[in-house]
Amino acid sequence: MKDFDVCVIGSGAGGGPIAWEAARAGRSVVVLEKGPWFDERDFYKDEVTCNHRRVFRSDYKTEPQVIEEPGADGQWSALPTSDPNSGHDYWNGNCVGGSSNFMSGHFYRLKPDDFRLLSTFGPIAGANIADWPIAYEDLEPYYTRVETEIGISGRVVPHKFLEPRSTPDFPYTPTTEHLFAQWVDKAAAEMGYTPLTVARAILTRPKDERRPCEYSGFCGSFGCSSGAKGSSRVALLNRAVATGRCEVRPQAHVYRIESGADGRATGALYYDKDGQAQRVDARVFVVACQAIESSRLLLLSSGPKHPNGLGNNRGQVGRNLIFSAGATGAGHVLLKDYDEATVRRIELLGPFVNRGLQDFYHVDDPAFGGRAKGGTIAFVGNSPSFIHRAMPERRDADGGLVWGREFKRRLESVFWNNRVLRYEIFCDWLPNDDCHVALDPEVKDKWGLPVSRVRIGHHPHDDKVSQYLVDRARPVMERMGFRNVIANLNGAPTPNLQAGGCRFGADPATSVLDADCRVHDCENVYVSDGSFMPTGGSVPFTWTIYANAYRVAERLIASL
Repeated sequence: MKDFDVCVIGSGAGGGPIAWEAARAGRSVVVLEKGPWFDERDFYKDEVTCNHRRVFRSDYKTEPQVIEEPGADGQWSALPTSDPNSGHDYWNGNCVGGSSNFMSGHFYRLKPDDFRLLSTFGPIAGANIADWPIAYEDLEPYYTRVETEIGISGRVVPHKFLEPRSTPDFPYTPTTEHLFAQWVDKAAAEMGYTPLTVARAILTRPKDERRPCEYSGFCGSFGCSSGAKGSSRVALLNRAVATGRCEVRPQAHVYRIESGADGRATGALYYDKDGQAQRVDARVFVVACQAIESSRLLLLSSGPKHPNGLGNNRGQVGRNLIFSAGATGAGHVLLKDYDEATVRRIELLGPFVNRGLQDFYHVDDPAFGGRAKGGTIAFVGNSPSFIHRAMPERRDADGGLVWGREFKRRLESVFWNNRVLRYEIFCDWLPNDDCHVALDPEVKDKWGLPVSRVRIGHHPHDDKVSQYLVDRARPVMERMGFRNVIANLNGAPTPNLQAGGCRFGADPATSVLDADCRVHDCENVYVSDGSFMPTGGSVPFTWTIYANAYRVAERLIASL
């Protein structure tokens, strides 16, 4: 007799749908989450807590990761994230619901060609591009389910790269929009582009126990105090627990999945909040720790049939890690250039910009070098956080600290004289041999376990695409009247956009998982977070992770 039918390790967008669907189907479920269990009462808008303290993330001093980067001489250097000079941190959302608590909730579907990137655009030297073992049509019903169950607001706008849909529109009307959204619409239309209303995993009317958006403006990087944002915790796990068939165990750090002589997983070993070793067994285990830590857990889980780590008999675990390539940029308008009524609308905090362009999702430009995959341009309102807005003003163009009167002038300009609109570029981070996860041979965490060693090399083609999109975004910003429009190509990937490392595919020699996201050599272990993705598309990953987890849940339940 097993303790549970299903053991889910991790509680974010990859774990929540499994727990909910299995509990709803009458199965017994336990969710093991390394972090604590926060709720709406904990997510008040404390800028210091969210921006400068690690209340919602793992402590990099006791749980570091080691990051390898290329130097100017082409040699790789490694620093643990506990080192003040590291500048990196790939822990994110260490609590029930994971990083889905702190997402901005910009939701985009992949497009049919994203599932067959290699077949559509051909190989690129030095990139490990692979077609998916499923098609867009296989995932479309689950995208639709996410719209209703997680709660997605927006408006479907017809355009040349719109993906096929089984429903005409989103179930929730768009969130309230800032004046800048109208500016984007006007400028983009004048330039012959199609401005899109970006879908958001944010409620605009009540759902179950969740309140609609209250428009505080503190959204990305902050937890949601109303429950409007569609985190795994509020949208799925609360309901799963309410069935009486799902138990969530917070502060349970899983450090190994045991397996027997037949190769099947038999138990999950974890440390509880008191640091005591515990064990839980189940018929099926689901790994959903976010991509880097999911690879680490499998590598730590050796067994009689898995001497190099669970699912790693062919050396594929941790390989082909991907992030989101692209760029960020911004421009500002001077308030003195506008009348009083317009200034009041510009200064209004809370409403979202919610605009994007996908006119360049495919590039067919001789100047670029022929037909290629492009990406997405998203326009984003600046955070109302005073600390967030003030921090960039601390340093000059050479990186030196700014003091005294000059610093005060900068703050005066930021808070009283101008307002900022940002833009973000999303394009494929091509999988390559220099982006992967391994176990560090020396650095250990507070439990004495080897930490993740992450190499973050990226392919030069990513920068070429990013620059092409920046060159299209900047004129739109300037046409709207924004000044000093800047851009920064993403040299270092962000922690909330990580995938790959356990890609799925038909061939066990080149993949870790089968098409159902089950480990090739272990029939009762699945991986349901973003680790499964061979390529990431030119959009944020969260909607696809949610949708695929629903798909995996369906197959997992059938196998039981």
